[in-house]
Amino acid sequence: PRQRLAAGLLGRKTGQGFYRYLEGVQQVPAEPPAPCVALPPVWVSASRPEAREAVLALLERLGATVEQGARPSAEALCLVLPLGQDATCAALAEGLDPVRCVALDTLLPLDRRRVLMTTPVTAAGWRDAAHALLASDGTPVSVIRDSAGFVAQRVLAQVINIACDMAQQGVASATDIDNAIRLGLGYPMGPLTWGDALGAGQVLQILDQLHRYYRDPRYRPSPWLMRRAHLGLSLLAPDS
Repeated sequence: PRQRLAAGLLGRKTGQGFYRYLEGVQQVPAEPPAPCVALPPVWVSASRPEAREAVLALLERLGATVEQGARPSAEALCLVLPLGQDATCAALAEGLDPVRCVALDTLLPLDRRRVLMTTPVTAAGWRDAAHALLASDGTPVSVIRDSAGFVAQRVLAQVINIACDMAQQGVASATDIDNAIRLGLGYPMGPLTWGDALGAGQVLQILDQLHRYYRDPRYRPSPWLMRRAHLGLSLLAPDS
């Protein structure tokens, strides 16, 4: 941050920060074109049934050939749907060939952007096939390297967990914490409301997996989150 300040990279005021601005408007670079490749049949992991149904509905709209068997054929692209895991762990947990596996992030709706994650050995042809298929309706696709929790899962789970920890410590009421962060940072909703929208159980699962994988205390779930996830309560619910 100090280097950016010293260089005068102050965002909209100077036209350059983490992003470029022209007359106060953020300049968004063009999306790279999707690969032009033949599309193989697709097999979708059943490890998360609700997420699988959403992905199957999307693939049907995209006109994909979907395999319905318990195991993929040798010709199928394998889509795994991890929460808090990386693509490698998700593939190996199901006994799948990591060369043909690509992970898809299903935490957020799939209608604005789709994020794919490859294992270190995912072949370029399978990666490109997944990219081409999921971009075939014009929705932008990002492809990232293997990283537990993708990007959105890791960031959102941490933000929600920090807010839960503040509520647990009694810094303020859960509602006041939620409103302060929403209004102060311009979030579309407060982190506790966001956690409710995503599902406290899902957020807890992401953090558990991240903490198990990285052994980093910043991913340790807050007791506030754990109790409410286990009891089926809103993250805004106060202690009685």
